[in-house]
Amino acid sequence: MTDKIAGVRVRMAPSPTGSPHVGLARTALYNWAFARHHGGTFVFRIEDTDKERNTQESYDSLFEVMGWLGLTWDEGPDIGGPYAPYRQSERTDIYLDVLARLKAGGFTYDCYCTNDEVTARRKAADSKILGYDGFCRELTAEQTAAFVADGRQPVVRFRMPEGEITFDDLVRGDITFHTDNVPDFALARANGDPLYTLVAPIDDALMKITHVLRGEDLLSSTPRQIALYDALIAIGVAETTPRFGHLPYVMGEGNKKLSKRDPEAHLMAYRNQGFLPEGLLNYLALLGWAIADDRDVFTLEEMVEAFDIARVNPNPARFDLKKAEAINAAHMRMLPIEAITKRALPFLKAAGVVGDPMSESDTELLELAMPLVAERIGKLTEVPEMLGFLFATEVTYDEADVAQVLDTDGRVVVAAARQALAGLSSWSTATIEEALRAALVDELGLKPRNAFGPVRVAITGRKISPPLFESLELLGRDESLRRLDSVLV
Repeated sequence: MTDKIAGVRVRMAPSPTGSPHVGLARTALYNWAFARHHGGTFVFRIEDTDKERNTQESYDSLFEVMGWLGLTWDEGPDIGGPYAPYRQSERTDIYLDVLARLKAGGFTYDCYCTNDEVTARRKAADSKILGYDGFCRELTAEQTAAFVADGRQPVVRFRMPEGEITFDDLVRGDITFHTDNVPDFALARANGDPLYTLVAPIDDALMKITHVLRGEDLLSSTPRQIALYDALIAIGVAETTPRFGHLPYVMGEGNKKLSKRDPEAHLMAYRNQGFLPEGLLNYLALLGWAIADDRDVFTLEEMVEAFDIARVNPNPARFDLKKAEAINAAHMRMLPIEAITKRALPFLKAAGVVGDPMSESDTELLELAMPLVAERIGKLTEVPEMLGFLFATEVTYDEADVAQVLDTDGRVVVAAARQALAGLSSWSTATIEEALRAALVDELGLKPRNAFGPVRVAITGRKISPPLFESLELLGRDESLRRLDSVLV
């Protein structure tokens, strides 16, 4: 266990644009675990300065998916806190005040250049440095007046200092940028709207954020933020510069960075596919960190106890859906039957397997049936697939399975099974198994797989199902014989 750091304050600050993705969840998880490990504060903040791309649907989905994951926060838009409001769209007056103070301190300047002019000058100079060339840094009064007379509206740019900026990255160690390669950057649009480059550091400063754990894709912007922090300290807005830690990329197929467009990137899809939040978070934790070299499955409580940001691997991590499913299945085994049943209910109802509300008979049958599949399922969506046959009045048959095992020979097996079961005086798992083994294995000389496969498909519609003998008992004598008869017609 690492030494505890006093006063830790971290934040998760997503934008309400598009569908929440696994990279966001991994970043949220690391911040949450870091805060909980050190007894600190986890702040949930909404960065909604991009008015054109923000949507209410995306905003709502952020709260929905974070609620599903169970990553609770201590301050946020929904619960408030000492540094409210926690939506950037509600903090504009704060940003404009700080922007004016930065201007008064000489840390910014007005830039009247168009993008085309900047590009043309870069080409003419054969410059390899992308970004702004500082043309408007020292405009004369006459030049400024000419731009204004031309009707140009300036953007506000930050003056990057000369020299080197070095910081100790919590994940990667010392990193140095020379400011020759970090051009002056815009803080506000020409219409006066503050940009992310301004508002994120201001919010972090005013909300007393101590550590910023974020994706590697934002590493190149860190020297700009550190320079801006120095300015914010100089004008009395910030007290200190937070520590930065840049988390490794999550890679998808073909060793490419996992994109929002990749199907496996969408968080809500995992909930809809029946993943447990504990299982998904366990797997996401492994995308850059490990609790031990020989252990992959652990609880969130165990992660909080062991989490050390210095042990995050800076190298890219590849998203492996099969491993995610295996980790999820392991967490399914850790749940009591009652918990699996409760979590599976929405999927059973959505699939029409049981009614909503459930009838008393369906409730009793589900209670008896869940123990048959609890050790066999990897995702909650498999419960309706596995148990649907027990609640259906008519079996839905898998055509490929029927073609494979219910041929002429298979029907002979079903007929023998039907005859053996019809003669039973008592209907229980033990008597059913005894009768079928005697009739199909002993008398017909079949191997168990060949003996019970046709009966399984006739009863459940599929080759993969809960245990056959228990399923027959739950279905009852009349329904079991009826299903066997239906495939013999």
